[in-house]
Amino acid sequence: MSDQISSKSQGLSYRDAGVDMEAGDALVERIKPLAKKTMREGVLAGIGGFGALFEVPKRYKEPVLVSGTDGVGTKLKLAFDWNRHDTVGQDLVAMSVNDILVQGAEPLFFLDYFACGKLSVDTAATVIGGVALGCELAGCALIGGETAEMPGMYPEGEYDLAGFAVGAVEKSTMITGATIQSGDVILGLASSGAHSNGYSLVRKIIERAGAKSTDDFHGRSLSDVVMAPTRIYVKSMLALMSKIKVKGMAHITGGGLVENVPRVLPENTQAVLHRDAWQLPQLFQWLQKEGGVQDAEMHRVFNCGIGMVVILDAKDAAAAKIQLKSTGETVYQLGEVVARPAGAHQTIVI
Repeated sequence: MSDQISSKSQGLSYRDAGVDMEAGDALVERIKPLAKKTMREGVLAGIGGFGALFEVPKRYKEPVLVSGTDGVGTKLKLAFDWNRHDTVGQDLVAMSVNDILVQGAEPLFFLDYFACGKLSVDTAATVIGGVALGCELAGCALIGGETAEMPGMYPEGEYDLAGFAVGAVEKSTMITGATIQSGDVILGLASSGAHSNGYSLVRKIIERAGAKSTDDFHGRSLSDVVMAPTRIYVKSMLALMSKIKVKGMAHITGGGLVENVPRVLPENTQAVLHRDAWQLPQLFQWLQKEGGVQDAEMHRVFNCGIGMVVILDAKDAAAAKIQLKSTGETVYQLGEVVARPAGAHQTIVI
């Protein structure tokens, strides 16, 4: 009885409850030099304060702020299973910055949210290192975030991610898709893989196929191919938009080609994509074969090798392809915009 009383009288600490504040402090110190590499014009105060401060660059005359938020989805389950945490941070950034890009916005800053049950400084630093790399690729500043250690909320070794991007565009140059019309050309920029969408089906197919992360996949490991980070199109598209008028863009995420392209089309138009305009990459060929997935389902779930769709006037198509290729993009002329037949879907693949 005396031992029990003595034990209770000692009191509890936050560490006893499962929260290691020292580990959190160590992570912040690891993050600071990564975030510093992403600094850009407009940053007034970044990591460390209660709020991050950013001034919209004065070169904007009538700035419109564009914001986006997203996560990485069930691709994280493969990161846990395969102990691959080096790419999901870039995925996180890409999902938001590519989204705000389609309205013509230049990403300005990014914040991340990392939540776990027990904090592993090494794992978290690897993930946030990917976030910082993504910010560098997008030209935006990593100016803040939150690391939450919540015992009992997540299984050991697992975590969740969310990201928030804010960009700006001149009011007079916002891209809305309103001027898209019949005869316009549709270009597609190659993806780096499945990006961050359709991974519930990807995981199911991998399970059905009995595939392992170390399996050889055309000279690379399966994990390298499946976990390839989402391509960030910001710099190449901003360069294009500075030279050629872009009428509309669609970031190909959840919903695939046939559900995302209509989001930028006027109601009276239809996007016709030609399946022979590009070759289905090997990853998607494997997923389709091993999963017995029908073509329509592939186009509805996956990007099928096209991560960004760009719509412009036919007279600008040749110059746009040259410009995009000069900045490292692989470009396909996917099809054209036509008048939409009554009752027809707004995007078809023929």
